[in-house]
Formats: sequence, C-alpha cells, structure tokens
Amino acid sequence: QVQLVESGGGLVQAGGSLRLSCAASGRTFSSYAIGWFRQAPGKERRFVAYINWSGGRTSYADSVKGRFTIPRDNAKNTVALQMKSLKPEDPAIYYCAADRGGGGRYYKDYDYWGQGTQVTVSS
Repeated sequence: QVQLVESGGGLVQAGGSLRLSCAASGRTFSSYAIGWFRQAPGKERRFVAYINWSGGRTSYADSVKGRFTIPRDNAKNTVALQMKSLKPEDPAIYYCAADRGGGGRYYKDYDYWGQGTQVTVSS
C-alpha cells in the first residue's frame, strides 16, 4: 500500500511558477506510476501529467505541455510537478495518484490518491 501527501500549493501570480511535491510512504513506491490530476470547482477531475515507475516515460495534457514537468526521485519517494508560466485556467485542487500498472491519463486507473493541494492564480 502507498500513502501520498501533496504539498506546495498556494497563491501565485499569472506567469509565475510553483512546485508541487508528492511524498509517498511505502517501500514499493518505485514500482508505481505516478500521475497528477486537477479538479476545479464544478468540473470533473482532469489529467495533468504522469510518469512511469522508472521515470523513463512521461506524458502531459496538451494544456500544460511545455509549461509543466514531472520529475521523479525514487530514492526520496517523491514526485514533483514543476509548474511555470501559470495561467488563469490553471487554478484547481491538484492531486497526485499512484498506479500499480503502467499509469496513464484515466483517473480510474489509479489505485491510491493524496488529499490534494490548492493552487490559485491571480491575474
């Protein structure tokens, strides 16, 4: 089993940067794919990015491609979401999730979820 805790959310100006962190407990963390999803009020949870267990494969939503990256450090049991050039459409609660399979863009594929961290962007 894996427990996930997100941190790093907050208020940032449009065009600014923010780094979210997903810290995991459990000795098998390195065998999980990790995804980041976000959910704005009144909207469904949407895929942002994911990274496979080794870090060798990543995928990004078109809306964040070129602005967000998802670095992984298995030695520290962490996966980050580095966000830059934040836009007014980026505010949401950001969740990290772990998948024992290959990961992907569909949130129902993921087995474990963190509690989320709020990102707010001021214009």
